[in-house]
Amino acid sequence: MIENIQHNNLLLAIIIRSEYKKEGIEFFTNDNDSQQLGYMNRPEGYVIAPHRHNLVPREVHLTQEVLLIKSGKVRVDFYDNEQNYIQSAVLEKGDVILLSDGGHGFQMLEKSEMIEVKQGPYCGDRDKIRFTPVDDSELKIK
Repeated sequence: MIENIQHNNLLLAIIIRSEYKKEGIEFFTNDNDSQQLGYMNRPEGYVIAPHRHNLVPREVHLTQEVLLIKSGKVRVDFYDNEQNYIQSAVLEKGDVILLSDGGHGFQMLEKSEMIEVKQGPYCGDRDKIRFTPVDDSELKIK
């Protein structure tokens, strides 16, 4: 299952649930997105030819993150670019999320392990703005 989290035509996130399955290859992002997210399901013996990537200048203006929930249960809270709370989603073991725009926060609902992939280099305090999280009484879990 694929879930696009959108608000006012702004794609905040793409969630790939652990049960998602499809033959072949599918990318969920556009060619011009700065972080690419795809899924591959190939049969035994399928070969991806050895290759390397060319040095191609790229300009990244917004850090995007991909998280793989390795274990546990995590609530993700989504915000627009003005720091207004939009909604939440619960991720479980095996789920993958691309955080593509807007703001986000996390609450570990169980002891959790996550693997994070994002563009670098990391710019420390210049890399993000922290703000007050949504109150639990206002949660909208999709």
